[in-house]
Amino acid sequence: MPRFASALTAALLTTAFALPVSAEPLSPVKTAELSARLYETGMELGDPLLILSAAKLRKTLGLTPVDRVAEGATAETDTPLGWEDMLAAAESLSEDDETLLGLIDDVRAESTKGVSSGPVYNIGNLGNGGADTYPIVDFIGGEYAEVYVEAKDATDLNLSIYDAQGRLVCSDTDKSHIAYCGWRPADSGGFVMKVENNGPQGAKYALMTN
Repeated sequence: MPRFASALTAALLTTAFALPVSAEPLSPVKTAELSARLYETGMELGDPLLILSAAKLRKTLGLTPVDRVAEGATAETDTPLGWEDMLAAAESLSEDDETLLGLIDDVRAESTKGVSSGPVYNIGNLGNGGADTYPIVDFIGGEYAEVYVEAKDATDLNLSIYDAQGRLVCSDTDKSHIAYCGWRPADSGGFVMKVENNGPQGAKYALMTN
C-alpha cells in the first residue's frame, strides 16, 4: 500500500524532527508537549497516523492530578487530553482503512508502559484576556525544571516563569494553545508560574510540572 507507506514515513519523519535537539533526554513533560504537537498537526492535516503517533506517546505518560489552584481561583475538575480521545480522532479519520484500524486497535490494547512517576497536573480555566498566577512552587537547584500548559480547545496560551525576586527566567509566548518552559535553576528555590489566555476564546487548560 504505497499511500500507507508514504504516510507512515511522513509520520516517522515528523516525529523525529519534532524531537528537541538537546543533551537532555526526552522527559515525560516534554513527551506531553510533543504528543500535543503531533496531535495538532495530525488534526490540521487530517492524518490519522500522526494522531496515532501522538496517542502512543501520550499513553506512556503517568499523569497524576495535584491539589494546585491559581491565586483567587477555584479548583476545576477535568483531565488533560487523553490517548483515548486521540485514538477516537484517528479512528474517525481512518475511512474504513483496515490497516489503520488494526494499528489503532493495537495501540488501544497495548499495556500501559507509563513512567512510575510522571508529571503532576492541575486544571485551570481562563476566559479570553484572563491570567492565572500560581503560588510559589519549589524546584531543586541543578535539576532541570519543566512547566507545560495545554488547552483542549483552540486558544492562545502564554506561559511565564519568575524567580522569587520577580525576574523572568523563562517564557513561551508563541501563538498556540500549548506552551512549554524548561530551565535549570542555579539554586533551589521558589518560582511563580503565570498562565495567560490571549484568546480568541475562553478555555480550560492543564498545567503540568515535573
